[in-house]
Amino acid sequence: MRLVQQLSMIGSTVGAGLMAGLFAAFAYAVMPALRGADDRTFVDAMQRINVTIVNGWFLLIFLGTPVLAALSAILAWRGAGRPALPWILVGLALYLVMVAVTAAVNVPLNDALAAAGASDLDAARQQFEGTWVAWNVLRALANSAGFGALCWALVVAGRTTG
Repeated sequence: MRLVQQLSMIGSTVGAGLMAGLFAAFAYAVMPALRGADDRTFVDAMQRINVTIVNGWFLLIFLGTPVLAALSAILAWRGAGRPALPWILVGLALYLVMVAVTAAVNVPLNDALAAAGASDLDAARQQFEGTWVAWNVLRALANSAGFGALCWALVVAGRTTG
């Protein structure tokens, strides 16, 4: 059972790190690069990204990470990794903040941009860009902090078994 606990902790930490990196990359590279693009290029690029990103690898990491973190928490609570439990719970909670922001804000904005098609690109962009960017920064920060908490959980768990 200890091996399952360790693997679930490592898996949830790696998953949180991958997702934090994705959202952070949008915050500091992708969206600033697209800021200078004309409306047609911006809308086309974001529509393509929003279609392409929904794939098996993304969904496995996005949805699998909280499952592994919850499993880690359950196993830590019942086993030798109990000192790491608070950090696992913080990491899981912050990851779930990112999921909630994604579901409540970013995905509906993506859907609205997709529905806009190629008509009135300026209006579509105006309704999308500022709000999407601001909430993406929030989810990047929440997810990065959650990743840090899960990293610390690994350190604490390692200290208690070593």
